[in-house]
Amino acid sequence: MGANPISEGKTWGLGTVVRIFAIVENWAIAVALIAMVGLPLVEIVLRQFNTGVSGGSNLLQHLVLFIAMIGGAIAAREGRLLALSTFASYLKGNWAKAARFFSNTVAAIVSAALTIGSWRYVSNYFELTDRELIPGVPLWVAMLVMPLGFGLLAARLIWASGDHWKWRIGAIVLCAISFWLATYPFLEVEGVVWPLLALVLLATVAGTPLFVALGGTALVLTWGWGGYWEDERATLSIESLSLNLYTLINSPMLVTLPLFTLAGYFLAQGDSSKRLIRLVEAVFGGIRGGGAIVTVLVCAFFTTFTGASGVTILALGGLLMPILKSAGYSDRSSIGLLTGSSSLGVLFPPCLPLILYVVVATNTKLVSLSLEQIFLGGAMPGFLLLALTIAWG
Repeated sequence: MGANPISEGKTWGLGTVVRIFAIVENWAIAVALIAMVGLPLVEIVLRQFNTGVSGGSNLLQHLVLFIAMIGGAIAAREGRLLALSTFASYLKGNWAKAARFFSNTVAAIVSAALTIGSWRYVSNYFELTDRELIPGVPLWVAMLVMPLGFGLLAARLIWASGDHWKWRIGAIVLCAISFWLATYPFLEVEGVVWPLLALVLLATVAGTPLFVALGGTALVLTWGWGGYWEDERATLSIESLSLNLYTLINSPMLVTLPLFTLAGYFLAQGDSSKRLIRLVEAVFGGIRGGGAIVTVLVCAFFTTFTGASGVTILALGGLLMPILKSAGYSDRSSIGLLTGSSSLGVLFPPCLPLILYVVVATNTKLVSLSLEQIFLGGAMPGFLLLALTIAWG
């Protein structure tokens, strides 16, 4: 066991506080996931006695919000925020430092703007005592995780902008200047839209996280064409973005997302891939093209639960490549079959892209869909692609 700084009379340093806070974050998101799994089970038991958990469905939906915000903060802490570009990885020396500073500073500005917008949105609920999460707990208590999560995200992005305080202080100064400009009464607000969009695009190329590319673009467009004037100041209408985010994450269908993600994590970490390969190989391994059949079926099944073809390739690539090589497939054919098969699982339930499609389509009111409809809609194309890939193999 590690030494206790209190028992040894040592003072608490910044590093110790950061490590303790990280442990608290990890436990908080673990407890939230356990609650999401346990609450429906408790409901099933209580229904046998004609009762249930008061406000249980509302609590589940807000647990998704909690997991989304804290999960984003943890990803920022670990440096694992998803980015579209890998251009910065090819840079060296001062160019790499400059790209890191630029991308993280833009990300911090967007995160800080969302922090302010979500705080304004949540503050509207302070006086609404009739809106409760569960009996006795006001709704705004659960909603506070939005400004807290975005604020923590902004702080960590500022910290990641450089290895020295001069970089981090520079990022803080640029954030402050950006907010001053956001309230400056431009005569023609639309005239700054395209330069700001170009700035977001450059930050995306430099490696800024994906949520910044989307959220930054939304902020710029809201400012340029959706902003409103108040007290002769051009105010950034970021509160509406927080409303849209809360509505999207608070969707009842999105409750399934962290649960299926958790199931995929257990599937990937529990060595189930090896047992699954042995099962399918025992059934199809002895026939012509058995290696291809094993690869297609195992990869498609695995992606269905993990939700991402990249996870499947990492988990199964080292196990399936020897099988394909021993069956006489070339390196190119083996890699192509493995990567192509890994993307087929997104068409089968309960894969995450199908759930996200339904949630987005429903919230934007583009089309009225249910999970059952989208699952049935993906079944026939999925089985057809499985058959064609197996035949090609």
